Amino acid sequence: MPRFRVVVADFIADDLAPERGVLGDLADVSALDGRSEADLAGRVEDAAAVMLYHNLRLTRATIDRLRDCKLIVRCGVGFDNVDRAAARARGIPVANVPDYGTEEVADSAIGLTLTLARGINLYNGRLRRQVGPWSHAQAAPVRRLRGRVFGIVGLGRIGSATALRAKALGMDVAFYDPYLPDGVDKALGVRRVEALDDLLRRAFVLSVHCPLTPETRHIVDARALSLLPDGAFLVNTARGATVDAAAIPAAVRSGKLAGAGIDVLPDEPPPDDHPLLAAWRDPADPCHDRVVVNPHAAFYSEEGLLDMRVKGSEACRRALLGEPVRNVVN
Repeated sequence: MPRFRVVVADFIADDLAPERGVLGDLADVSALDGRSEADLAGRVEDAAAVMLYHNLRLTRATIDRLRDCKLIVRCGVGFDNVDRAAARARGIPVANVPDYGTEEVADSAIGLTLTLARGINLYNGRLRRQVGPWSHAQAAPVRRLRGRVFGIVGLGRIGSATALRAKALGMDVAFYDPYLPDGVDKALGVRRVEALDDLLRRAFVLSVHCPLTPETRHIVDARALSLLPDGAFLVNTARGATVDAAAIPAAVRSGKLAGAGIDVLPDEPPPDDHPLLAAWRDPADPCHDRVVVNPHAAFYSEEGLLDMRVKGSEACRRALLGEPVRNVVN
């Protein structure tokens, strides 16, 4: 059997031991460490499979140069950085790894919720700077979580795992997901809300877990934030562009948001002049203590990252052997 060539386009640039453990008898695997799509030119054309993470986009310009590619696997849940239509036109399946970090992202969403709603980040930041009294009053009012509405946008695998964790805290979990079949709400013991605006008007915490599509781009924008109860919290561990992050500072300054936990942004790393980042870095701005920013890290644990790499490699192996590929998204 001829040896294939598999490339890891971005993000992973180590010795590729997990990938070679799965593919080593079948393919030569190399890491390209691409920082932009331009870095792939002349390096992917003969690849039999492409493993892609989230540092760059794969557009028609590159896809049309792939000569005999059997699979593009997006090693992660979201797949908006792949031109799926262009791949389909070339007969190249695109698959994702939808189950690799379910626990990690759900844990992060709840962790951000507790950090914000219990005032943990605010207390820590202000006391470290020696601002204000050594007192609970720094974050007042802090509300009990039990019985308050935890609103979820998108009840997929991660949204469901987050819902179960919020239920364990005694919260009233409600969700908006127009594409979810009937009955899932009953299986999980949560409430379906038919209209997003109705969810927004009741959510003490709004946690975003939907994929990025034309329909969900900026699904949480300035108007959506204005519908939340005063003093609500926003958490985004989904895709950066599902939330208009530039609208967050005004919502925090007005008191509409008591805080926001943001793991993802549309551009990563974000430009220094991004309105949210500028406000978050300014000690004089309320966002400094009321916004938590993480570097697209909710997915990460050592075990989760290994899952992602192994499952992506296994998808490549199936494709190279001509076996049915799971989780095809195009």
